[in-house]
Amino acid sequence: MSATKDPATSNGRPLVEVKELVKYYPIQSGILRRKVGDVRAVDNVSFEIQRGEIFGLVGESGCGKSTLGRTLIRLLPPTSGETLLDGVDVFSQKGRSLKAMRRRMQIIFQDPVASLNPRMPVSDIIGEGLVAQADKENRWGRRSVRDARVGDYLEIVGLRRDYARRYPHEFSGGQRQRIGIARALALSPEFIVCDEPVSALDVSIQSQILNLLIDLRGEFGLTYLFIAHNLSVVQYLSDRVGVMYLGKIVELAPVEQLYANPRHPYTVALLSAVPEADPRRRKQRIVLKGDVPSPANPPSGCRFRTRCWLFEQLGRPENCINEEPPLRDLGMGQSAACHWAEKIDPPAIRKAARESDPSMTGDMAEEAMAPHIAEPETRLTEDSQPHA
Repeated sequence: MSATKDPATSNGRPLVEVKELVKYYPIQSGILRRKVGDVRAVDNVSFEIQRGEIFGLVGESGCGKSTLGRTLIRLLPPTSGETLLDGVDVFSQKGRSLKAMRRRMQIIFQDPVASLNPRMPVSDIIGEGLVAQADKENRWGRRSVRDARVGDYLEIVGLRRDYARRYPHEFSGGQRQRIGIARALALSPEFIVCDEPVSALDVSIQSQILNLLIDLRGEFGLTYLFIAHNLSVVQYLSDRVGVMYLGKIVELAPVEQLYANPRHPYTVALLSAVPEADPRRRKQRIVLKGDVPSPANPPSGCRFRTRCWLFEQLGRPENCINEEPPLRDLGMGQSAACHWAEKIDPPAIRKAARESDPSMTGDMAEEAMAPHIAEPETRLTEDSQPHA
């Protein structure tokens, strides 16, 4: 069960629409720095985020999650594709229209130390965006108006107003991340990219930040793209989840459906790595073989086939080698980019578990790989943390 959902998440037009988004980094070589290839960080990605929804995005390091988040809010220039915010093309905006668009979308960075300027007091860190967006109507160019707004948002994220005079080195990691959240909120955005906002924090602090994000979603009607490695955190927080592998989204589903019935071999392997809270329950992982292929030279056909346990079980089908699987609808709001998604069932998963650990008997493998959805409280506490 995930955190309490906002009833507005299932109604109305999507706030964010990502259509065939591509972000390549050129590979240059030689004295003349000629282009010899591309690193395909994000490759033809499409999805939607409903207004008020928390969309979780998970995957291994280097799969393109952060690049995707930064590109769709135009911190990085796209190679091709579209991102629509409430029906308006983000990438086509220029000048004043782009400046107005930036107020509507913000980001919370992963590293609360590196994202804050050590030479600036908190009042200037949070107020920098207010100065850039100041006009006669909001009067943010006036120091008194700006400082009052900074103090208001410090209180909203659980900090004292007088902290505005302090510098980043005077705060703990959790307090720094709260300052980063206040900076994102100060411009009253509609959409926020949360780029692994708790991964750099102690486990004891993570629940405080997660609960704060949930409260702010309800109070301000925010929409989140929540990027994370921690599958337990994503399960707790998200309404829907996308799974990325090597620049592609390989599965999309409501959070309950994804965790109870994954339909892509990569998702199955990821969920098998989630630690089990009950020490009496033996959890067997499906350990993927080989290394992640280079995004500069991805495999033909299915990009996951070089590490896919189902590919080996089915006798290495030709279509996995020659045809790139589309992200196809499997019903109940779930989509997967796998030619053989219907072949993923408990016997196949048990077989993969036994092959990962031959000492595991059939009954043990069945118990270990059975779908298990944690039942967290309405709010996390320090005594009920997601596993780090």
